[in-house]
Amino acid sequence: MDGIWLAALSGLIGGGTLLVGAAVAWFVDIPQRLVAGIMALGAGVLISTLAFELVEEAAADGGLVPTTVGFLAGAVLYIVADWLVSRPKQRPADPPANIVARRAGAKLAGGTGVAIAIGALIDGIPESIVMGLSVLQGGISIPIVAAIAISNFPEGLGSTAALKRSGSGGRSVALLWTGIALVTVVAAVLGFVALQAAPANLIALITTIAAGGLLAMVCNTMIPEAFDEQHALTGLWATFGFLGAFLLHELAG
Repeated sequence: MDGIWLAALSGLIGGGTLLVGAAVAWFVDIPQRLVAGIMALGAGVLISTLAFELVEEAAADGGLVPTTVGFLAGAVLYIVADWLVSRPKQRPADPPANIVARRAGAKLAGGTGVAIAIGALIDGIPESIVMGLSVLQGGISIPIVAAIAISNFPEGLGSTAALKRSGSGGRSVALLWTGIALVTVVAAVLGFVALQAAPANLIALITTIAAGGLLAMVCNTMIPEAFDEQHALTGLWATFGFLGAFLLHELAG
């Protein structure tokens, strides 16, 4: 029973920072350049996390085949979900110029915020399962939980800032992130309870689905959004984020 509570606590810590980031973006008037800088920093953290905490360990424990399949599946899953949400609705005899204008309008009207939220959900479930599984190996894994919690903050902040600019209501935004945070808690418990005897290749598959979805979301959404405001500094902030997460991984390991 203690293990279940530890797994739930892992999921709560990891997913709770999504809510913290969302609350900060909603209640604090943060300059867009600062939001972009935090998103670039978070992109670097996410890339480091998926490389060292997810893909590297999955390949070592479960082999290259499930790692490769899961990584590609996660990326495709995110891209398809993002496309389904953000694609423009074409009306009969709609001029191409109108389609382009609506696509741009949809992006400005919160498309980025929704895309980041989708990424948070897609990678949040397998990430939380991994946190639950880590409890089986001797308690809460500080490096994994810390890396996920740190990387989730800019996801919640960046997405909510975009949704707020688009005119989304506070109630809908709160329900969105509360729901995703609750899903992470349930997934962490599920990982502990249901996958205790799972083979290593299945764990590798689940883990790298998260990694693939993360990388696709970072490349399609977070980095372009950050670059719109930060330009040349985007790479520097991402480097700081990557280095910080890498040092955390090495020092805790």
